[in-house]
Amino acid sequence: MDQRRAPVLEALADYQRKDRYGFSPPGHRRGRGADASVLAALGSDLFAADVLARGGLDDWPARGDFLTDAEQLMADAVGASAAFFSTCGSSLSVRAAMMAVAGTDGGLLLPRDSHKAVVGGLIFSGIAPRWIAPRWDAERHLCHPPSPERVADAWEQNPDAAGALVVSPSPYGTCADLAAIAEICHRRGKPLIVDEAWGAHLPFHEDLPTWAMDAGADICVVSVHKMGAGFEQGSVYHVQGDLIDRDRLRACADLLMTTSPSVPIYAALDGWRRQMVRHGHDLLDAALTLAADVRDRVGEIPDVEVLDDALLGTEASHDLDRLQVLIDVSATGTSGYQARDWLREHRCLDVGLADHRRVLATLSFADDSSTADRLLDALRGWRSAAACFDPPAPICLPSPRDLQLDSVQLPRDAFFGATEMVAASRAGGRIAAEQITPYPPGVPAVVPGERLTPAVIDYLRSGLSAGMVLPDATDSTLEHIRVVA
Repeated sequence: MDQRRAPVLEALADYQRKDRYGFSPPGHRRGRGADASVLAALGSDLFAADVLARGGLDDWPARGDFLTDAEQLMADAVGASAAFFSTCGSSLSVRAAMMAVAGTDGGLLLPRDSHKAVVGGLIFSGIAPRWIAPRWDAERHLCHPPSPERVADAWEQNPDAAGALVVSPSPYGTCADLAAIAEICHRRGKPLIVDEAWGAHLPFHEDLPTWAMDAGADICVVSVHKMGAGFEQGSVYHVQGDLIDRDRLRACADLLMTTSPSVPIYAALDGWRRQMVRHGHDLLDAALTLAADVRDRVGEIPDVEVLDDALLGTEASHDLDRLQVLIDVSATGTSGYQARDWLREHRCLDVGLADHRRVLATLSFADDSSTADRLLDALRGWRSAAACFDPPAPICLPSPRDLQLDSVQLPRDAFFGATEMVAASRAGGRIAAEQITPYPPGVPAVVPGERLTPAVIDYLRSGLSAGMVLPDATDSTLEHIRVVA
């Protein structure tokens, strides 16, 4: 295919060149009706690009095929059989993939450290989770993606499952052995879904972890806004092989997708694909070189460890995206939450995530020596200031075994059934009716249908006091927890 083309982007330029005007949504009329303060903050160009997809950019029957052509070019660029664009983020994309594969029949193999979007898919669909036991690094209190052996064991225990889903890369940049996992699934004639939200860039450089389609996955979902150059909510499904009913996938996506998709998001996906085909390898070459330098320089800061080979191994992760610079600050006697807050307040820098002992600096191909120097300068400033920090609030960290709650009810049934709020002090032994998720990284510590334990409740409550963010708890103070009545 002619990868020099960007059909959606070209159609938008043509729309603007012809000065089209619609007596139709959106009501701001290419920004004419937007308030001056809104235009000052967002810019008039964004409003000019925000046009109706059907009946605006294209005609109502979509005979221009702008989106279809852009999706085919995306698939061709990365070696997938088909690609589908979504303007609702990978959260809804992965749910559509789950529904297309499993529906409500047989359940789905899932690692327990899946993102809350995956748990949302269980709640929407009624799919039964068949949890794959995670691999815990008890010393570092970190969860690694499942090994092929654990996936094989899960299939032995759940041979009737409709398929498997794996999250790789994780929000920490750690990756599973997808090729081996795909082979295990395919020996049983079952599909593998990969939640590859953090891996949009992987197809474009050989020194990055193997991307899901090359590893043999049947569906992978990527968030172009994370490691690419798309707008927030820009997501792509990639599909290959004959284990996926593509009509069913498209129908499931249609159920969840908005009927008013964002043309700017589509156009950014389209333009980013062309950029990567033309320049992606060189851009990622430079980014990987920069990341290696940043890792070395961060490692020179006293009492700071950049996690690298320590994350890899037989009972750890298979590979690592080294654009994700994971920094362990625990030897400084302070917490990742404190570092996160200091960097934001004093240097106007935000990090990808923070937990009780780490911060994550996510580099992309858009970074250069100036942004790297700014990061290093800020980290050195934080390290000097940390000598005067109060000791971090203690967190009651449970053992890996205590973190694994028993699933006693389907997430859908627990979420939609009769519920009540009970004091956290009395919630131990009760069945959770809500997700409770430290965010980021967005992995639920509690899933609806799991039996709560005092250890996990104490962990979350103490974490909240120490700086943990729990945005989905019904009671933001966690004084009370929603449970099955």
